[in-house]
Formats: sequence, structure tokens, C-alpha cells
Amino acid sequence: MSSKHPGWMIKKTPSTSIIAEMSVLIDGLSLHTVCQSALCPNLGECFSHQTATFLIMGNICTRNCSFCAINKGKGFALDPDEPWNVARAVSKLKLHHVVVTSVTRDDLPDGGATHFTRTINAIRQTSPQATIEVLIPDFKGSLEALKTVVDSSPEVVNHNVETVPRLYSEVRPKADYHRSLNLLRTVKSLNRNILTKSGLMVGLGEEHDEIVNVMEELRTVQCDFLTIGQYLAPSPKHYPVARYVTPQEFEEYKSLGERMGFSYVASGPFVRSSFRAAEMVASKPH
Repeated sequence: MSSKHPGWMIKKTPSTSIIAEMSVLIDGLSLHTVCQSALCPNLGECFSHQTATFLIMGNICTRNCSFCAINKGKGFALDPDEPWNVARAVSKLKLHHVVVTSVTRDDLPDGGATHFTRTINAIRQTSPQATIEVLIPDFKGSLEALKTVVDSSPEVVNHNVETVPRLYSEVRPKADYHRSLNLLRTVKSLNRNILTKSGLMVGLGEEHDEIVNVMEELRTVQCDFLTIGQYLAPSPKHYPVARYVTPQEFEEYKSLGERMGFSYVASGPFVRSSFRAAEMVASKPH
């Protein structure tokens, strides 16, 4: 298909000065953001509001998902100062809602669960008013690792299923759709007060009914929040875009999700996992 983006996929060029200011803060604390590492199209918008999604445990992922721009390879040793550096950044930015994610670290005994907990605890100490959302990997299905994160009581646990089961072998070869569903189910069984969230990319070749089925299965595991956004290939070497989903179709998914019972559905071409994350939390008080 043509690589030319349709009109609704064109964004204004962000202010380079704003990006530079945020980059100085992030680099000064030796931090990474998924905004930068995953080449998020919303980087300028988020940075202009002085917010970012922190990427912990380095910027090299041990998995080989074909859609993702993050570098693949062997992870480095964890930085013991990173949890406190994230907390310092949260404090400096005066964030009311914090999103922390990570690369997948299958090389670590607990997949990095303890590092997530240390980061949550550090944020709690320096910014007790902030709500915390963690976007976690599947920890290879480890209940112990998941329980470690849940026991630290973040307000939101996010775990993306990313795409429909049929495409997993090509798009997420080291992941497992049912393992991801079970993770979301288990979070609720461990602590029903934690809000759960998941996300889907569209435009990879999935069928409408397949998306609807995934949405229905997410509701069966009591998933509260859902994000749906257009997949954009980071480079010609990545999984190709099969088509560009229209804004009208995104609106249909949003309406359908709301009828299914999701508390909040963010569905649109530029929606990503952290899109309007604070609004989602505010929409469903504990």
C-alpha cells in the first residue's frame, strides 16, 4: 500500500524549544521516556504540557515485537538510582498522575517487578498526592512477579494486548494473548480496587469482528479502561501498515466500548497507551 498518510494522520510540528527543555530534565536525571524511545507521534503535545511516560529498566527490550521502535537486545544492569530519579522528575514536573512503563526484561529473575515497586514507593514518598499508573510487561506469566507490583497498590495497572490473537505470531512472537488476558484478570482477583487498562493498535490487518471479540474478552476480565489507536510503522523494516482506520471507525469503536461497559474508551488515530491517562483515572473515582 502507499506510504502516504491520509489527511487525518498529519500532526503539527511541535515546538523544538519545548522538547529541548523536557529533554534536558530527562537526560539530566539519566532517565528514558517511551515518548522518545518508541517515537511516539504525541511527544510534542505531551512535552508541551510537561508530562511524559517514564521508561524504566533501560531502553533495550529483550523481546522482538515487529511493531515497536524500541531497541532490541540484551539489557544492561538496573540502575539502583532510577526509582528516585523518576520520583525527582515527577516532583519537578508537579505531576498529578504519573505513568511508568518499562521495556520487557525477560533476563531478570522477576522481570523487573521489584524495580517497579521501588519506583512506585519512591514516587509515593516524594509526591504523595500523585496517582500512579504502571504499564507492565507480562512477566512471562509469573504470579509472584505480578503480585509484587499489585502489592505496591498503584491506582492503575495497564497491560496492552496490542493486537488480535491471529496476528500474535507475526507481531508479538514472544507474547501470548491469553497470558495477557489472564494478567488483567489476576490483577482484579488480587486487588479489586486497582483499575485495569489495556490497549489495541489497529491497521495491522485485523478484521473488525476480531477487534470486537478482543474488546468483549477484555470486558470479561473486568478491564476498566481501553485505548485504541492507529498503528504507524516506525521504519520500513518494521511490520507494515495494512491500512489507515478512519476517524469514523474509531468513533464506532469508542461507542461500542462504552456500551460494553468500559468506564472510559480513548479511540482515535493518535491515541496511545498513556493518552489522556489522568482523565481516565478521574472518570472513575475509587
